[in-house]
Amino acid sequence: MRRALMPWSLFGEIERIRREFDRLFEELMPREEVERVFAPAVDVYETDQELVVKAELPGVKKEQVEVSIRDNALIIRGEKKEEKEENVETYQRLERVYGRFERVVHLPREVKPDAAKAEFKDGILEIRIPKAESAKEKRIEIS
Repeated sequence: MRRALMPWSLFGEIERIRREFDRLFEELMPREEVERVFAPAVDVYETDQELVVKAELPGVKKEQVEVSIRDNALIIRGEKKEEKEENVETYQRLERVYGRFERVVHLPREVKPDAAKAEFKDGILEIRIPKAESAKEKRIEIS
């Protein structure tokens, strides 16, 4: 059976060594706690009449959220409060993020901020903002 020779790559070898060092350091010296920031994930889409923004806010109550529009940008602010558990001696893993957050979504069209509506249900914030007349597409008949 014949085996093909594989060309040796200096950069490939350096990358392999770097990964091995990272793995070694991870095992020997656990990472220090770093401050993590909570930023809600958002979906933005548009219909003929409006822009719709949906933001995931798990564990946040509607009273802890503030929504505003300024300079054609949607601003979602709030705070995800930490749950206090009694009789917990040692955490094995802490991944959930708590604290104040702010998410700015630049809107792709001009909108009517005064006519915007927001609804909060099952941890999803849905904001519907009507498009301004100048942002709506207008068909022109060809004669």
